[in-house]
Amino acid sequence: MFEFGRDLRKIFAQARDSDDLSWLELVGTDLLFQEARQQTTDAGRVSCARPYAAWSKACALWREHARRAGATDSLTKAADAATDAAKHARNADEGARATIEAARILMLRFDLCGGPEHLVAALALLPASAQPSQVGTATAMAALSARLRARQVWLDGDLTALGTVLGMMDIVIRAARGKASADIEDLLLERAGLALELGVALRDPTRLDEAGQTLQGLVEAASPDYRPLSRARALTLCASGMGALAAMANDPNATDQARVLFDAAADQFTPDHSPMDWVAIQLVRSQGPTPPSQGVLNQAEDLTRGRGLTLGALAREAKYAREIDVLASLGDLSGLDQIEARLLDGLRRMGPGVTALDWATDQIALGRIALARTRLTGTRDGDLRMALIEAAATAREQGVRSLAERADQLNDRLTVAA
Repeated sequence: MFEFGRDLRKIFAQARDSDDLSWLELVGTDLLFQEARQQTTDAGRVSCARPYAAWSKACALWREHARRAGATDSLTKAADAATDAAKHARNADEGARATIEAARILMLRFDLCGGPEHLVAALALLPASAQPSQVGTATAMAALSARLRARQVWLDGDLTALGTVLGMMDIVIRAARGKASADIEDLLLERAGLALELGVALRDPTRLDEAGQTLQGLVEAASPDYRPLSRARALTLCASGMGALAAMANDPNATDQARVLFDAAADQFTPDHSPMDWVAIQLVRSQGPTPPSQGVLNQAEDLTRGRGLTLGALAREAKYAREIDVLASLGDLSGLDQIEARLLDGLRRMGPGVTALDWATDQIALGRIALARTRLTGTRDGDLRMALIEAAATAREQGVRSLAERADQLNDRLTVAA
């Protein structure tokens, strides 16, 4: 009979000695934290036989914990481990690998907390490293460079440049000669997301087909039993694309298919297994034809509140948007007044831990309330357009284009209603 405790420890003891980290998707954030801490302890021992490999693994574990838990302190630990790995590099290729890890951490810091300067810093690191002698290292560097530049282009919102960066990604993918790797899989997923956005924006069926074929392959390659998070990320993009097509065609069947795909993505794991993945799924869903309930959005904000995370700001905005829309549909002016009072009180008492994005998010919520009140009463009791202009500028400075666009759209609606 399987002795759960003893045999599970044996499995992780074997995994700890392996360079294959695919097992990480099967463990929750608490166990992942423990593994990262243990690996750091092992790497720091004087008796450690392979310090470079040990510190590199510690870096990967802390980085994954930071990504899934939204823990910026784990990101700092990952950066420290990358520095120690670089100190113990025995050749130019290992030095290049350590540099790639440092750049990945900067990219993740942008993904978690915003700040386009992190992308600039990450790109500046890559040319400084020695030319990798191994194909795998060269592929990892090229893939990371393409992902960094894609983020910069996406922030600019230039559709022409977006097509160019897709071509850059294709060059890296073809150069990999079909060899599977985590770097190429990440690149494929992000390329599919960009192709999907470009296809929807331009109503280009070729781009949409490209994205659909790539995502289908990624879903099929990610077993729900062994790679639930990879599968969920691909399914989320599938659902987003289906939802966008449903909205363009006003097709109820496609709307139902999008809902099924979103449900399938969320069912791959529990919120505590990978909180940030779960929140991301709910936020993508909130922009689609079948948004999550108020309770789900409240939970998403609870998981991200007060941590300076981009997802936290987006979760707060989605929560208030849903709540305000429901109250407006009911004609509940008293309820709108209560939310407004709560927001204004929070803005007056902004203290430690409150970020510029939090301020921008609350300004957007106040704008939604003003628009709803105007529609219900036909009167205006203030002009928030300048505050929304500042909110959009703040969001762009932090690298959160989607939040900036919502502020701009709301400002346009308030201008029309004036």
